[in-house]
Amino acid sequence: MTIPTSKVKLSQWDALLLESLRALSGSDEELLRRVSEGDLPADESKYEFDYGQLSALAEEQPEGFRRAVLEGYQIKYNTIRGIRSWIEVALGIEAKLELEEGQEAVEAELTEAERERLEDVLSYGWAVTGGPAGDGSTGTYRIEPIQR
Repeated sequence: MTIPTSKVKLSQWDALLLESLRALSGSDEELLRRVSEGDLPADESKYEFDYGQLSALAEEQPEGFRRAVLEGYQIKYNTIRGIRSWIEVALGIEAKLELEEGQEAVEAELTEAERERLEDVLSYGWAVTGGPAGDGSTGTYRIEPIQR
């Protein structure tokens, strides 16, 4: 019997760094190589990512970093703006922020696979609602804090 291992927990910023570098690397193995060798690009996006922080993380927690890249991760604590940024960086989708007090949410047009990927990384305390139009394409999803 194998004991399931829990997902690696990453900070929201580390998750954004990882997803941004993943988009530039082509494969998980290439990403791991780049980080281990320090072969890191300069980021020219609005985020101005310093990928050297990933090298530091990989050095501090080599097995955890490798598992995060290859098996997935969960973000320790999400903010509403951080979720919107993750959707943009990881999925390449512009999401809308709703910041009215008590109604804070992120809305995005996602496929079912993109929704599942988002749900896999979200920290506890967030709900994803909505769905596809029925034709199997994208649907409007709302990501909001769970109200207690």
